[in-house]
Amino acid sequence: IAEFENRFDTGLETQEILTRLDKVIHDATVLEAFTGGSIAVNTKDDVALRANSRLEKIMAIFHALMPRISKQLGKLSDEDIAAFSGYEYFLKKAKVRAKHAMSDLEESLAAELAPSGINSFVRLQSQVSSQIDVELDGEKKTMSEIRNLAHHQERIVRKKAYTKELESFSKVEVMSAASLNSIKGTTLALSGRRGWASPLDESLFGAAIDRDTLNAMLGAAKDSFPVFRRYILGKAKALGIDKCSFYDIFAPVGEAKSEWTWEQAQEFIVEKFSTYSSRMGNFAKRAFNENWHDVGPRPGKVGGAFCMPFVRDESRILLNFSSDFESVSTIAHELGHAYHNLCLGNRTGTQKDIPMTLAETASIFCETIVGRAALSQLSDQARFPILESRLQGACQIVVDISSRFQFESAVFERRSQEELSPREFSDAMLQAQKETYGDGLNMDELHPYMWAAKPHYYAYESFYNYPYMFGMLFGLGLYAEYEKDPEKFRSRYDEFLSRTGMEDATTLAAEFSINIREKEFWASSLKVIEKDINEFEGLIPK
Repeated sequence: IAEFENRFDTGLETQEILTRLDKVIHDATVLEAFTGGSIAVNTKDDVALRANSRLEKIMAIFHALMPRISKQLGKLSDEDIAAFSGYEYFLKKAKVRAKHAMSDLEESLAAELAPSGINSFVRLQSQVSSQIDVELDGEKKTMSEIRNLAHHQERIVRKKAYTKELESFSKVEVMSAASLNSIKGTTLALSGRRGWASPLDESLFGAAIDRDTLNAMLGAAKDSFPVFRRYILGKAKALGIDKCSFYDIFAPVGEAKSEWTWEQAQEFIVEKFSTYSSRMGNFAKRAFNENWHDVGPRPGKVGGAFCMPFVRDESRILLNFSSDFESVSTIAHELGHAYHNLCLGNRTGTQKDIPMTLAETASIFCETIVGRAALSQLSDQARFPILESRLQGACQIVVDISSRFQFESAVFERRSQEELSPREFSDAMLQAQKETYGDGLNMDELHPYMWAAKPHYYAYESFYNYPYMFGMLFGLGLYAEYEKDPEKFRSRYDEFLSRTGMEDATTLAAEFSINIREKEFWASSLKVIEKDINEFEGLIPK
């Protein structure tokens, strides 16, 4: 990076800038995965924390250099850009970034301050939330273990865990609020300085979609809320209760609740991936054999699940595996990300810069393969809990993601005027949940501290939510195309995945005759979920 900066100051030709960018991005991806992954599995790892701190300082130099590079590349004409095959989209984005860059001095200062500013608040929330110890029935448990109890068979256990979770987050609410205020305040300041109308506009540029697409998708989602409320009310009936509380959202249903071992999950996924293609099946087998996964929860490990690109075409996957089918589905989802990284393997560093919207494409596709397979080979009694698990995930992505989007929009609006207190964050969260879940849930037992529990609000990117909805609904649309003509779809799907950092979402979708700016497309994907809800209602035990 230092050599890159020195050479840039003396004047570099466009091709050498691109070559050096590719090299730096590749190396940074490996190092950031190594340090970030080490911290994710043990937030108390002082060696990894120090290494990550050093890496952040190094990367700050690069981030300070990037606006200058964008300004340089932004001077290229459309005719000049056409000469750099494979880099056209990156160079077009550079022109937009150049338009929204601060002065060199301001960008340099912002990058230099980030490690001890916004990044430190991101780390603080992650470390504090992952290291919360909770005592439940005389036993100490991590927050990940407490949150996993939301999937427990017994309602009294779920409610106890929910109560402990709220108590625990109330004890760190001041720290969480300070972190969120700082992160959102910094984002607003930088976004405004760079000439963006709002953080959402900056987010949409990074997501490779426009407001027409977002509005079409969110509008279709809102229209579907009554259908999802039918599902939630049906789940309450299956659980033998009048109405679900927040701690019932992830409750297992059905008498044929299956237990999955890690070994069974591996075997099932390899088998079902192989029905799509031998390449996908062999890839899953390789990921398991080479031990790419960190599997179970433990003290100091962050919650949730994610996949990181690593060296060459390899990935690393963090899980918090439990024995239900949802965990099997999560493995398939994260392996979908890894398969996407495989398809990107021969692309350069700049060409691998895929937006979050399209980053979810392969994960949803792979999750759908496994979910559909599980449903197709089972009896009604066995199908019922798995169908419910899939609907549970869809409800989270459509209804809960909508609540998160509403919450973050409200927070940015308020934060542009003043800081929010912990109570105001909680009130905004409850309001968003009421407007989206509606009468599907017990309004007296929602989750006012979801803003403290979800790490997505503290991520570097703003609006780390709607891309998940885009990914699921777009993935379902692609799966429908696959079912129409499997051979034709397979012949171009991997190439499509490899180009997701090289075109905007509208252009790529058009290759499959999909218009993402039309509400009808999103409504058609949601109709697929509605069919599952209709079937679910018919299978509810009388």
